[in-house]
Amino acid sequence: MTLYAGFKLLIVDDNENNLFTLRTLIEQNMDVAIRQALSGKEALEITMGECDIDLIILDVQMPEMDGFQTANMLKKRKKTRDIPIIFLTAAYKTDEFQQKGYAIGAVDYLLKPIDDNLLINKISAYFRLIQKERELNQVLEQKVAERTAELEQARQYMENIFKTMGEALLVLAPDGTIRRVNPAASRMLGYSETELEGMSIGDVFEEEGEEQARAFMGTWLEALIRVGTIQNIEARFIARDERRVPILFSRTAMTDSEEKVTDIICIAKDMSGYVRVDEEPE
Repeated sequence: MTLYAGFKLLIVDDNENNLFTLRTLIEQNMDVAIRQALSGKEALEITMGECDIDLIILDVQMPEMDGFQTANMLKKRKKTRDIPIIFLTAAYKTDEFQQKGYAIGAVDYLLKPIDDNLLINKISAYFRLIQKERELNQVLEQKVAERTAELEQARQYMENIFKTMGEALLVLAPDGTIRRVNPAASRMLGYSETELEGMSIGDVFEEEGEEQARAFMGTWLEALIRVGTIQNIEARFIARDERRVPILFSRTAMTDSEEKVTDIICIAKDMSGYVRVDEEPE
């Protein structure tokens, strides 16, 4: 009797005797919460007030608003459109009559007079399906939660690397706009991280003449698209105080599924403490 405890069943019939018979039969065979309505309008009011109705047994032939009209209204509402509906009718009448119910969204039909065992078996079958769906949803939700936690952990890990790495790291848009920098880049250039975001990489890069500027801002992206990564290029940053900071510069193109560049990752190593061999005194 406790197998379906917690489930809510709504039975709708304009005949009070039919409702009493249905309710008594169901309560004798399963432990479910039963709501009942004497009209389609009352059924709509109940389902709007309670969002946890699990199954509806709905009489087709009712005055004012019949079962088809009631079901149609239920399926139009986001709150109630996924509730399974079993139609209750004195006869199928015609195939067209039957198909109309299925087209609206009914999952099954029950014929009057009610076969007691068939009624209980059908209700049990749908409750089992609902229970299985809930169990699967719980498993999926758990997996999503676990995956989300893993991704957040990975994000935090990468964020820590980003913030603590010794080399300057700059994330650029394809047009050279600085999207983000790490603290090392901020210290190297003398700007705050917020100030650098939105600036052009050309604003902090030493450019000697128009030809180098064009190569940097124009063919640079094309070269990245061709080879993916350009490593160990000697260059200079211009710091806020006009210092020229010698760097060893690498850049990598990040692409989407269509191979379109979305971001450019730039890493610069400060070479101020290093002395080139060809600059050493003889």
